[in-house]
Amino acid sequence: MSDPARNAPADEHKPSNFLRQIIERDLAQGTYANRHFASTPGDAKHHAAGPLDPAKIRTRFPPEPNGYLHIGHAKSICLNFGLARDYGGICHMRFDDTNPEKEEQEYVDSILDAVKWLGFDWNVGGTSHLFYASNYFDFMYRAAEALINAGLAYVDEQTAEQMRANRGDFGTPGTDSPFRTRTPAENLARFREMRDGKLADGAAVLRAKIDMASPNINLRDPALYRIKRATHHNTGDTWCIYPMYTYAHPIEDALENITHSICTLEFEDQRPFYDWLLDKLCELGLLAQPRPHQYEFARLNLTYIITSKRKLKQLVDEGHVNGWDDPRMPTIVGLRRRGYTPESLQLMAERSGVSKAGGWIDYSSLEIALRDDLDPKAPRACAVLDPLKLKLVNFTEIFGSESHQEPCHAPVHPAHPDRGQRQFVLTNEVWIEREDFMETPPKGYHRLYPGNKARLKYGYVIECTGCEKNAQGEITAVLAKLVPDTKSGTPGAEAVKVKGVITWVSVATGIAAEVRLYDRLFTEAQPDAGGRDFLSVLNPNSKKVVTAYLEPGLAAATPDDKFQFERHGYFVADRHDHTAAKPVFNRATTLKDTWSK
Repeated sequence: MSDPARNAPADEHKPSNFLRQIIERDLAQGTYANRHFASTPGDAKHHAAGPLDPAKIRTRFPPEPNGYLHIGHAKSICLNFGLARDYGGICHMRFDDTNPEKEEQEYVDSILDAVKWLGFDWNVGGTSHLFYASNYFDFMYRAAEALINAGLAYVDEQTAEQMRANRGDFGTPGTDSPFRTRTPAENLARFREMRDGKLADGAAVLRAKIDMASPNINLRDPALYRIKRATHHNTGDTWCIYPMYTYAHPIEDALENITHSICTLEFEDQRPFYDWLLDKLCELGLLAQPRPHQYEFARLNLTYIITSKRKLKQLVDEGHVNGWDDPRMPTIVGLRRRGYTPESLQLMAERSGVSKAGGWIDYSSLEIALRDDLDPKAPRACAVLDPLKLKLVNFTEIFGSESHQEPCHAPVHPAHPDRGQRQFVLTNEVWIEREDFMETPPKGYHRLYPGNKARLKYGYVIECTGCEKNAQGEITAVLAKLVPDTKSGTPGAEAVKVKGVITWVSVATGIAAEVRLYDRLFTEAQPDAGGRDFLSVLNPNSKKVVTAYLEPGLAAATPDDKFQFERHGYFVADRHDHTAAKPVFNRATTLKDTWSK
């Protein structure tokens, strides 16, 4: 960890927010200055034997490994790792793997890969801070027995329906369970029978004994443990009882010495139980003070996407998309394949801000972040996506040979001349965009039509002389003649003034490629608003595949290479399907927003 003693943010110009203000207050007051940390997670005794914690703060990113991460998780990753980085702290990578039925190693691997790709690391100073909640099951069980012995927890054998009915509602207090008055010894014996597999799944739960009349329904004796015979991806069949998330999560934070436990707003109602549990376990001597504190912020709500794991899985399972990494998906693997960069997602996360207030952010903000990141970096290239052949009828007359290849060049990046020039050739036939020719154009059309002049970008001025058609009357080729001595970069380039400039690719040397034009997956800004079937607003035009022609330099492109196709937008060589023999490019975003009009 570089300079763990620093208290101020690395970048003084970062916008402040309430979380930064809380952290800065705690650092100024020395709230966590005297904590001890024994280099690994543990209870109060374990940490007391360790040195003072070198990390000024500790945060954590704690996903459940039951699906692929999405854009909302990206914000949480950037927030937690970013705050730790800026305040001389450490962010833990922790898997909240307390639900064995939905968790898989595939998701564990994909999550770790996503965090690293975003530019963050849980290895600090040669020490890994990768943790699994399931490794704390022994302590969680010990803590549960301590709560039972203290009269703070009991085994309830009501049915799920009875517990639901007796819980009450916002206007009605709950009713005590008939099992609530059992003695600690009776509860302990019964809890051990749960642990030992002597009770059926669902036959009993361990509940905290708090207040069935509490106005906060989450404090009406919440469940701590349930019986669930399921093989766990990490602990196998060791356990047949598993802790509830609301019980496990605060304990995980405390064992890891987390200072600021940052959650989204849906966990705000659970904070009183978070505090109750940690206070009781500290009083019982199991956990160390000062304990963690939970803070909530508004989650990222982005238009034109859904982030429900269940609904995303439905899209995949029913074949509406081509897997979790389909470039139309809001998953990190999908965004990565689409052509998004780690820097663009970090920029989006920072621009979206941190507050308690919810609200919707337009999808265009994500695209703007990508353009802002790629514009100064992406090399340029010419591509024709809707090809129409252009025949230069006087080519042989000017160059003396039909097979002549006239050298042309263009900057790799117009703002960075030090990056050099890209080389290509002009030949007697070139591909142009079909929209660049009209027989009878409207007023203000400056590209090709009979009698009009336009410039082949980086090449010559040409004058359109007509077109060729097939038997059905469809235009098959445009005819034009080169205007001599008008080549770009030569003294005569400005001799003929034109208003239209056309991108092109040589028929002889251009590369045929599959280009996938992706757009938003839904036609409505809030696809599932008001209980609407989100599948009913799928965008039928969210993917279009075309055969395009690219300038020859793109033959060297490798998977994940990104380019600005002049005029069309930003594109990436597909990370799975692209090969030199069969190039495949995905459109990441257009050059400007086309949805706001």
